[in-house]
Amino acid sequence: MRLRPQEYKRARIEIVPMIDTIFFLLVFFMIASLAMTRQNGMPVNLPRAQAGRPKMESRTVITLDRQGRLFLEKRPVSLAQLGSALAQRHRRQPDLVAVINADQDILWGKGIAVMDVVKKAGIARVAIAVKPQEGISP
Repeated sequence: MRLRPQEYKRARIEIVPMIDTIFFLLVFFMIASLAMTRQNGMPVNLPRAQAGRPKMESRTVITLDRQGRLFLEKRPVSLAQLGSALAQRHRRQPDLVAVINADQDILWGKGIAVMDVVKKAGIARVAIAVKPQEGISP
């Protein structure tokens, strides 16, 4: 009895499933990176500064728009409400940083009043949000 030698099939590498997997990972990381940035303030036209750096700490965002309206984390508030809300947050988080997100065209008398309310609430660290200047590297 004579046996035929078996023919071995040549191995193939399928690249289509690999490409699908790579694109799935790419989309996943793109969406995940978008979720990492969190903007709690209202959109305003920020002034530019060379020394501005983003900081990721426990913070609360106070927005002062061009019309002089005041917002705490996108909710409209008055100066009196702002003081009590900040005092409550400061009791829960003693290392809280208040970020003032003010439009560049506001009258800074209102901005100084907001800073005064923040200091009276017991928050020692205050930052002013800025955009980096164009054309200048740090």
